Amino acid sequence: MFPFFSYFNLFFFCMTLFLCRPCFPARIVPESVTVVTTETEKTVTHNAMWHDFSKFLHAGRGSHVSGMSELKKYFHRFGYLSLPETTPNFTDTFDSQFESALVRYQKRLGLPVTGKLDSGTISAIVAPRCGVSDAAPHGFRATRRYAYFNGKPRWTRGTPMTLTYAFSPYNMIDRVSVPEIRAVFERAFARWASVIPVSFQETPEYDRADITIGFYLGDHGDGEPFDGVLGVLGHAFSPQNGRFHLDAAETWSVDFEREASRVAVDLESVATHEIGHVLGLGHSSVKEAVMYPSLSPRRKKVDLKIDDVAGVQALYGSNPNFTFSSLLQSQNSLNAAVGLETGFYKWTLSLPLLALFALFLSA
Repeated sequence: MFPFFSYFNLFFFCMTLFLCRPCFPARIVPESVTVVTTETEKTVTHNAMWHDFSKFLHAGRGSHVSGMSELKKYFHRFGYLSLPETTPNFTDTFDSQFESALVRYQKRLGLPVTGKLDSGTISAIVAPRCGVSDAAPHGFRATRRYAYFNGKPRWTRGTPMTLTYAFSPYNMIDRVSVPEIRAVFERAFARWASVIPVSFQETPEYDRADITIGFYLGDHGDGEPFDGVLGVLGHAFSPQNGRFHLDAAETWSVDFEREASRVAVDLESVATHEIGHVLGLGHSSVKEAVMYPSLSPRRKKVDLKIDDVAGVQALYGSNPNFTFSSLLQSQNSLNAAVGLETGFYKWTLSLPLLALFALFLSA
C-alpha cells in the first residue's frame, strides 16, 4: 500500500499545481486584435489592411513582396516616408528609402532599432492608433521624448486661461449615453487642468466653443477620413484650431465590465490623448505615456506620466498646486500596491502547496 499512496499523493500534488495556476483575464495583443469570434461581432466590418501587414514579418532590404506599397503608404501617412520623386506610386520593393523610414519609425516609437520588420515592429504597426501624423503636416519639433507641433503653437488667452468645449449636436453615438460621454471628457480635461494653469468648461454653444468634439464615419470633410473598426481611432488638430474627431465606427466603451467586445476601445484613454494634441503636444516615444500614438483594445491608459506633464508644462507653465513629487509619489504608490498584491497572491498560493508538498514527501 505504500507505493499506491505515494503515487496517489504524486497525482494529487500535480493536479493541485494545475488547478491552482494563475488565471488572468485575456488581453488582446496587436497581432490578434482583428480576429473576431463572437456571433454579435461577425457582421462588423473590420479594418483588415493593417492586420495584413503581418505578412511582411522578417522582410528585409532588397526583398520584393506584393502589397508592400500599402505599407509604404502607411509610413507616408504617419510622416516617415516621402512620396517617390521618379514614379507616381510606391513600389513593392524594400528599398533603402524604406529602410531609413523604418529606422526613424523604430526610434520615434521607442522600439529596438533594427531596420527590419521584426515582430516588435510589426506589432506596433498593426496596433490601433491615433490618426495624427508622428511628424504632422508641418512637422513636429521633438524635445527629449515628447514633441510639439512645428512652431510650438499654444492657446493664448487671458490669465487665468479658460478654454470652452462642446459636443456636436449632430455627430454623437448611441452605444454610449451622452451623460457618460460628458463625464468621461470632464475627467479627461481635469487631468490636464491639474498640471497646467488652464481650466476647461463645457458649453452648449457648439459654434462658439474653443474645442469642438464629435464622432464621425469615413470621409468627414477634414482631409483625414476614418477607416472603420480599429486602425485610426481618432485625431485632433493643433492650437488654436480646436477640432477633435473620433471614429464613430469604433466599439467605444466606458466600462469594460459591461462591454464584452474584444475590439472595445476605452473612450477616456483616447479622449485624454487627443486633448494633448488640442493643447499642442505631439506624440511621445515613451510607451507608458498618454501621448504614445497607439492603444490596444480593452486597455485603459489615462494617467499622465512625467513625459506628458513635462511637455505640456513647457507650453503653459505649471499649475500652482502641482508638484512633480506628488506625481512620482502617486506612481510609486501604484507600483507598490501592485507589488504587494502580487506578493500576497504568491504567498497565499504557495503556503497550501508547500503543505501538500510536505505531505507528499512524508508519504
